[in-house]
Amino acid sequence: MLTGSASGIMASGGLAVEPRRHTILVVSDGTGTTAERVIRAALLQFPSAEPQIERRPEIRAPEQVRAVVQEARERGAMLVHTLVSPELRRFLYMEADSAQVIAVDLMGTVLTQLARYLQSVPQVRPGILYGDERYFRRVEALEYAIHHDDGQGLRDIDRAEIVLVGVSRTSKTPVSIYLAYRGFRVANLPVVLGIPLPEAIERVPPGRVVGLTVDAQRLAAIREARLKHYPPLGLEYANIDHIRQELRYSRELFAAHGWPVVDVTGRSVEETAREVLNLVGLSE
Repeated sequence: MLTGSASGIMASGGLAVEPRRHTILVVSDGTGTTAERVIRAALLQFPSAEPQIERRPEIRAPEQVRAVVQEARERGAMLVHTLVSPELRRFLYMEADSAQVIAVDLMGTVLTQLARYLQSVPQVRPGILYGDERYFRRVEALEYAIHHDDGQGLRDIDRAEIVLVGVSRTSKTPVSIYLAYRGFRVANLPVVLGIPLPEAIERVPPGRVVGLTVDAQRLAAIREARLKHYPPLGLEYANIDHIRQELRYSRELFAAHGWPVVDVTGRSVEETAREVLNLVGLSE
């Protein structure tokens, strides 16, 4: 039996059990010095907090990113990164989202706004410049997708070139980020059983909206795996009968609005993205 105390948690038998210490992993393609200084400056506003700060320097490949996200998930840590490569920032965002890990990008927005203000492009690797209009469109699209993920940013959702709609775990976020990386402004909205979609969706021309669906058994397996790492979702989240009701409700919404539908079962993110582009009449 555990009992609370001012100094921590006391187990039966009088042995103190130390609560898990908060950990911040600093991810950098350099040394991580800059990010750590920023974090320590911010922590001055939290005088009672004493998180452990650990650097993960020289992160320059997707497999390294995946490993550090996995470490953060297992340790319940937060990630703060200063990766300058748009590709690695996108990859880290997708991996962290999938693993339910908090990740903060200290570099991306700064680079984007400096690029706009200076009318120049950042040298993200020695000797390589990303220097055409497509670069600026891509970084703007990535920012838009991040700020319009999972029903956020409804005020200007009509600026989206594509809106993806579907129940939880139908690949809305990965497909959104993939398309954003190719320069398309994408928003996505969750479908929740019995709850109408936000009125803001009515401002989006129907030809820009695509519904996503998936096989019920496959979705149940995906959700069961997620439930192991995030129990607060509740058992109903992965219940096959509840899932069938959700999918039926989403199909009814799609039909009522006349939106085309993509079944993501067995499809890669790339395949789903290509089909979405075909349905909305856009090309890369």
